[in-house]
Amino acid sequence: MRGSLDKFDKLVEALQQLPTIGKKSATRLAYHMVIKDSFAGMKISHAIEEALGSLKQCSSCGGMSEDDLCFICCDDSRDETLLCIVENAKDILLLEENGLFDGRYFVLDSLEELNFSGLEKLVGSGVKEIVFALTPSIANDAVMLYIEDKLSNFNINYSKIAQGVPTGVSLENIDLLSLTRALADRVRV
Repeated sequence: MRGSLDKFDKLVEALQQLPTIGKKSATRLAYHMVIKDSFAGMKISHAIEEALGSLKQCSSCGGMSEDDLCFICCDDSRDETLLCIVENAKDILLLEENGLFDGRYFVLDSLEELNFSGLEKLVGSGVKEIVFALTPSIANDAVMLYIEDKLSNFNINYSKIAQGVPTGVSLENIDLLSLTRALADRVRV
């Protein structure tokens, strides 16, 4: 049994709370931040403290922002006729980082907490098409149908991101839902 390393153990436990970080990775990260590069540890600590103190949800789309409205909602050059509904704010970051979408966004988070009046306000400001960028699942298909039904009084076109077989993956490694959709949504070559 080793001597007391309570503070180190608490750091390891805290790091394990992060997605995809197991005990080995948490121990490796904690050791690096505390012993190998304490300056990096302090820098990370300071960045986390600042982010926790200044980041919040955009009051319009639900994305991340340091202000009441995010930089996307403040950007007049974006296509206001396109609205992309995503599951969480980090999905916006992915799409923006790669320059894949030039419209507006709406973060779904969960159906129970759906800010439907906020969604209707965005749709009422001239949206012509809603693009669903949700993880393919039966539950999310139901969510899309629910939203379409609730917004039926608006004249909107609906689409969803394509799904199917990813590039470079053999068919034996594809789940049945993806394979079924890939066949159903096949395109002529």
